[in-house]
Amino acid sequence: MPLPRTRGKALRQRLAELRGPDVPAKALDARALAALAANPGCRRRAILDGAGVNKAALASALGSPSVFGQSQFAFTRGNAFEAKVKADGGAELLRLVHEKLDRRAEPPAEAQVPDLSASGPEGRAARTTLALREATAAAGSWTLLDHPMLALDVAGSPAFLEPDAVVVHPDGSWTVVEIKSFPMLDGSADPAKVGAAARQAAVYVLALEEVAARLDPAPEVRHRILLVCPKDFSNLPTASAVDVRKQRAVTSRQLARLTRIEDIADALPEGTCFSPELPAAELTSAVESVPATYAPECLSACELAFHCRDRSRAVGAVTSLGRSVRAELGGLTTVEEVLSSARGDSGDPDDPAVAALRRAAHLRAEALAPLGQEITPCH
Repeated sequence: MPLPRTRGKALRQRLAELRGPDVPAKALDARALAALAANPGCRRRAILDGAGVNKAALASALGSPSVFGQSQFAFTRGNAFEAKVKADGGAELLRLVHEKLDRRAEPPAEAQVPDLSASGPEGRAARTTLALREATAAAGSWTLLDHPMLALDVAGSPAFLEPDAVVVHPDGSWTVVEIKSFPMLDGSADPAKVGAAARQAAVYVLALEEVAARLDPAPEVRHRILLVCPKDFSNLPTASAVDVRKQRAVTSRQLARLTRIEDIADALPEGTCFSPELPAAELTSAVESVPATYAPECLSACELAFHCRDRSRAVGAVTSLGRSVRAELGGLTTVEEVLSSARGDSGDPDDPAVAALRRAAHLRAEALAPLGQEITPCH
């Protein structure tokens, strides 16, 4: 549910103070939301993304610059490919939608491409909602929405999202289209990249469902999205239908688990600011005032990952070893606790994790004994 107007205004003012004076907000896009949903326990990322803080600039100011992000070459290549796919009123794009997702409909001989321009993200989101309503009511025709603007409530704060395209089918249903510059070789693409695209598209599906729920009757938001990529080593577009129901369910559940951004902001010390212009010591103190939940997966999804990894290692947190290891260790939260339990110096022997560690240490000692090596439970 959106915040009341007065509370929403107060929250926006508070988040602007956290960014710093005259620092423009960095838009929270679907890629960032998908990464945030993958680690909902990280309050640090939640407040920084909610406040629109530029985490890349923040990481550089903290002395741990990020290498996360898309190269300028890849960005330019992607824009050129997207323009090719959408040329001639999106004729090729609509042909691929018809071929891969809706063969029973009439071929898209022509389609409506409404103008979605408006002032500000709120205006564009309202214009997109109107265009979707009109296109759904005009049954029997195809409509292509080029870079529509969608709004999604995230932990009590609105996020404005811009998918590559949304297609309204003749039956009134809606499909998200993702256009990527990585190739499909012999009809298949890199599974990791397809998975990332599916998680990103699932965020758009959730946002579209919020729009659809406000219409009467509510149109169907299709859970099979169209992924468009270059074919083999050419610049010709090809496409594949990707079912994102699993990603949608996981993302919805994880976003619902996020602590409300206003609650995190209220818990911060008075005067906290994350402006990269602050002195390093003051900025570090501000960042450390918000707890983080680091995992190795953050290295491919968050600009602050190097900083958080260094801090996690410094305190010996077992989360730096991976979520699967952390889950197996139960109440043991530091590497020192793990080693001490394995040596028998501490820990409840009835704890399954402690018992497993001591058993492993005993087996290791038995294995090393015939070799004449110094026997110690752990290094």
